[in-house]
Amino acid sequence: MRTAIDGSLLSLEASTGPRPATVRIRDAAALILVDRSGPLPRILMGRRAASHVFMPDFYVFPGGRRDRGDSAASVSSDLHPMVMDKLLAEMPGKMSPARARALAVAALRELTEETGIGTAGAGGPDLGMLRYVARAITPPGHPRRYDTRFFLGFCDESVFDMSHFGDTDELEDLQWLDIATIFSLKLARITKTVLEDVMTLMELSPSLPFGSPVPFYRVHRGRFVESRL
Repeated sequence: MRTAIDGSLLSLEASTGPRPATVRIRDAAALILVDRSGPLPRILMGRRAASHVFMPDFYVFPGGRRDRGDSAASVSSDLHPMVMDKLLAEMPGKMSPARARALAVAALRELTEETGIGTAGAGGPDLGMLRYVARAITPPGHPRRYDTRFFLGFCDESVFDMSHFGDTDELEDLQWLDIATIFSLKLARITKTVLEDVMTLMELSPSLPFGSPVPFYRVHRGRFVESRL
């Protein structure tokens, strides 16, 4: 069984402790930010502070829970139609365009809050450059459960303000790392799995097409399930 937690978002390992009462599954989003200005693509990673309850000292992508205000945020460009279609198709009748848009806004908001990197221009954040690359749900048996969508953005396809980039209370030791270096760090398995998926997609097509299949990781009836959206 693949195990993991990304940020404080995901664990695909069955809990061995007492089962808590039913826990509401909350929307969350993470962002894989890729710098491809050099000979090898580099990805932004940070280490969760040792004081965190969830996965202290693990290196993760910026990310967190969708906030209520994310639905009301103005954006400079909407999600690519293929990305919107993928998000809407995953939960027919439950996922609305506004909710899908709010997930992408959450990913970019968390990037700013956790790294200082600005993403909003005059009209708000640019959602049009984001790829949707993975989804994972925390299984039953954990005190917090999240339905996490992993987005990916290339630095050269939008305007990112790096003037305030630096460590925060949420993420320390922020670094731009190539794939080989990343795998030498302390990573959760879901982080490794998503990175492997992204590497495979980029090997097939470096531009990472917007309509690429989206892997979906979850536990169903006590068994780990991987499917494609």
